[in-house]
Amino acid sequence: MSVALPLSAEETRAAVIGAGSWGTAFGRLLARAGVQTELICRFSAQAEAINRGHHNPEYLREIELPGNLTATSFERNSLSAAHLVVVAVPSRAFREVVSPLAASIAPDAAVLSLTKGLEPGTLLRLSEVLAEVLPAPAGERIAVLSGPNHAEEVARDIPTATVIAAHDQELARRLQQILTTENFRVYINHDLIGVELCAAAKNVVALAAGMSDGLGFGDNTKASLITRGLAEMSRLGAAMGADPQTFSGLAGMGDLIATCTSRHSRNRRAGELIARGFSPAEAEAEMGMVAEGITSAPSLLELSGRAGVDMPITEQVCAVLAGRDARQAVAQLMKRAPRSELDR
Repeated sequence: MSVALPLSAEETRAAVIGAGSWGTAFGRLLARAGVQTELICRFSAQAEAINRGHHNPEYLREIELPGNLTATSFERNSLSAAHLVVVAVPSRAFREVVSPLAASIAPDAAVLSLTKGLEPGTLLRLSEVLAEVLPAPAGERIAVLSGPNHAEEVARDIPTATVIAAHDQELARRLQQILTTENFRVYINHDLIGVELCAAAKNVVALAAGMSDGLGFGDNTKASLITRGLAEMSRLGAAMGADPQTFSGLAGMGDLIATCTSRHSRNRRAGELIARGFSPAEAEAEMGMVAEGITSAPSLLELSGRAGVDMPITEQVCAVLAGRDARQAVAQLMKRAPRSELDR
């Protein structure tokens, strides 16, 4: 089935499912690129406030939203008119949110996932969840976007690069043309598996980096975690059939650096709070946002076990999430048997 996606932003109608920080920032990006965009909110009061005041009262409150970005509720959406449907909801609620809306999505609309994680329980990548939820055939109209893209910076037009992956490279190119602006540079990648695994795994490494911060460790520790975290991400990718080059690109190393070091990173912040004694639930409540790594870590560990891949950082992050003291987790990592850096 061909995708009825116009070649220009001005001819495109888009709907963004999810009005959190990233959904709001991406909706603003689309609107400023010239796309008539509808932001679909969970609650009608949030949608009404956005339409009335051109600010999201819950997320990125200080950011003014353009007039061609309108908001509506899940019940009153106009998804059927959208050429492009963007999904920006947490992985733990992904299927639950998208399933009842799937029948409203036009059969020739492109569907772009912004969510970084795996589906708990099934361990499916989120493009695979979309392929199950959308009416068949759906695979050729699904794409994912990933990279070092903090919503707080994208919403302020700070120069940013990103990557779009899709099985259909023509779809990826058309999305690239629509989304590229003077402040948002889009690359394309054929490796859907690698881009999605990077997106899920880097959040777990960011939790570890935040735990390092919470314990008062320094740059040596964090640099070691980032580097060895990338090694275990790459091992999993190789076992799952991903392109190794993806892990040195924007979805891999680029996003890993941003997520492990930035003050905007909710996963790094969650790890910091957990190392200081917060439970995972308390850390998310303190931030008022979801830390995807908390959901992704057990799924990644289970997936790595199925694939026969050693992921020691992920293993210790899971142990801390389950109640192990973070210092004990560090000790477990440091006393592992010596090995060659290049061993796979």
